[in-house]
Amino acid sequence: MAKVTETRSGSNGVAAERVRDETETEQIRQALVARLSELQAEYDQALSEITELQRERLADSAGDDQADTGTKTFEREQEITLANTLLERITQVERAIDRLGSGNYGWCERCGNQIPVERLAAFPSATLCVSCKQLEERR
Repeated sequence: MAKVTETRSGSNGVAAERVRDETETEQIRQALVARLSELQAEYDQALSEITELQRERLADSAGDDQADTGTKTFEREQEITLANTLLERITQVERAIDRLGSGNYGWCERCGNQIPVERLAAFPSATLCVSCKQLEERR
C-alpha cells in the first residue's frame, strides 16, 4: 500500500484530491509527537517553577505592603496564564495527532477545503484554512 488516495468535495463543489503515503504520514506524526513532548516538558517545567515561586512568596511575604502583594499577584497570574497557554497548545497538538489518525489532518473543519501546506508548515496543528480562520477572528 504505497499511496492512499481519497477525494473530497469542498464547499465550491470541486473535488480535491488528497495523496499522502504512509511515509509522509509517519513523518508528520513523528514531528507532531516530538512537538507534543517539547510542549509537555515546557508545561511541566512551568508548573514546577510556579510551585517553587509560590513557596518562596509564602515564606517571604512578611512585611509586604499592598503594592508588593499586588505585584506578586500580578506575576502569579502571568505565570498561570503562560501555563494555561502551554496546556492549550498541547491540546491542539493532541487533536492534530487524532486528526492525522482519522485521515482528516490537513482539511479545514469548517469548509472541508484542503489547508495549504505552507499554513501547516507554519502551524502544524491548524484545523481551519486561512479564509475560515480569518472569518473566525473577525467575530
